[in-house]
Amino acid sequence: MIGMLSTLSVFANENPAAEGFNAAGSDKKAMEIADDVMTAMGGRKAWDDTRYITWKFFGRRLHVWDKHTGNIRVESQDRQSKKNRVVLMNINSKVGRAWEEGTEITDEEGLQKALRGAEGAWINDAYWLLMPYKLKDSAVTLKYLGEKAEPDGKDCDVLELTFEAVGRTPQNKYHVFVDKASKMVVHWDYWKDKAVDEPRSLGPWNNWRKFGNIMLTDDHGGRKHSDVAVLESLPDKVFTDPAAFKIEDFQ
Repeated sequence: MIGMLSTLSVFANENPAAEGFNAAGSDKKAMEIADDVMTAMGGRKAWDDTRYITWKFFGRRLHVWDKHTGNIRVESQDRQSKKNRVVLMNINSKVGRAWEEGTEITDEEGLQKALRGAEGAWINDAYWLLMPYKLKDSAVTLKYLGEKAEPDGKDCDVLELTFEAVGRTPQNKYHVFVDKASKMVVHWDYWKDKAVDEPRSLGPWNNWRKFGNIMLTDDHGGRKHSDVAVLESLPDKVFTDPAAFKIEDFQ
């Protein structure tokens, strides 16, 4: 029985890297800290089992994501036309439909532009919500940089994230500050180009709390997400019907 419990405990704490993660080029200590972060946020099984996540990126761009199918819903306002846009697509296949002010975009060029814009928004906005869950993501290299206090004085372990040929900005670099006591990410710095020594702070990760069975934060200091929720079920129409999505209808 003791052996069985031990095996189950090890299995529960497993956090396998995504396919393509640069394990050979990453530090053992950095990977161990990444696993500690996952455990502190609820554990890998809780993350994998989580189905629907929704949030408004800094209160202005609405996202609904079905983690299990890759279906997403993005509601936003076009920067140039200022018209309201809804995109329903699959983030993996890149196939989808789009509407502007309630009228479907049917010309191929306009549709592809809308889909690409929604994909780019989703990639950026999801990272601001979910980056700590992606420390061992595909094409990531993790390095341990040692101990350092973050701006509020918490003692932290610092991880460096770099990327190879992934996404739209593989030249980026991040330093992620992990609180030594709580094992939660509390701050991050960013390099637009890892070859140029011009870092800037992206601010804190404050107000961690439980949504469903995982931990998320909506607070990055001066900027905050709104309408953050984890849901067990949603009707299919959320990803097929452009009618406005209201989170309160499903909570």
